Amino acid sequence: MSRFRELFPHRKPIIAMVHLPPLPGTPLYDADQRVDGLLDVVRADLRILLAADFDAVMFCNEGDRPYTFHAGYDGVAFMTRVVTELRPTDRPFGVDFLWDARAALAIGTATGAHFIREVATGVYESDMGLWQPDAGALLRERRRLGSDTAIFMNVTPEFASPLGRRSVGALARSVAVSSLPDAILISGPMAGSEPDLAAIREAKEAVDGLVPVLVNTGTKASNVAAFLAAADGCIVGSDLKVDGYTWNPVDPERVRRFMAAAGRS
Repeated sequence: MSRFRELFPHRKPIIAMVHLPPLPGTPLYDADQRVDGLLDVVRADLRILLAADFDAVMFCNEGDRPYTFHAGYDGVAFMTRVVTELRPTDRPFGVDFLWDARAALAIGTATGAHFIREVATGVYESDMGLWQPDAGALLRERRRLGSDTAIFMNVTPEFASPLGRRSVGALARSVAVSSLPDAILISGPMAGSEPDLAAIREAKEAVDGLVPVLVNTGTKASNVAAFLAAADGCIVGSDLKVDGYTWNPVDPERVRRFMAAAGRS
């Protein structure tokens, strides 16, 4: 818990997502926009988010559908460029690379990110096929790199379901003990979908203070107060976008409405 508390010592954090448009080499990349245009898009969203009272922001290659388990050199390089050019200096920031945890760690370490968000444990059937991450290899790589980047582990990943019958509470407790996360994340079934409030409470009770438990998806103006009451913090992305759609630009009015509902206006 020390890394998390060092980053967020005063209150339960609300972390805003900074979604990158499709990167070069991915199916939806806009070749006419080029990387400079991509940077302009991210910069415009980030400017709105940094003007609000979010405790941190997190960069993510959300536009790179369909996602892959193994990042290419190009994806790591271009995302590193974006984060390096746009990283804030007035608050913590994180990195998420869908769905390659070692790529996220490399980008995070290179750019000075304070945390990464990844699926690091378990076995899943998913839209991308059979998924078997390796927390042991990830934490050994962090040690090898001499990195202090915190690792937030998502134990209920989007676009996937676990193989096995353990409850959310049993999963959270087991990961907290065996995999040394800096925080545990609870998600809904896909980006923008909220998890069951009961599942968040179950995970929080099960870990019994070993690590923080955060809401990872589906935080909205309509539920943020309840989520913050149950969890140790939350991550928000889709609800801040035009029409609440994950891949749209950030909407300043929706940001204001969300922060008011969270008591941060």
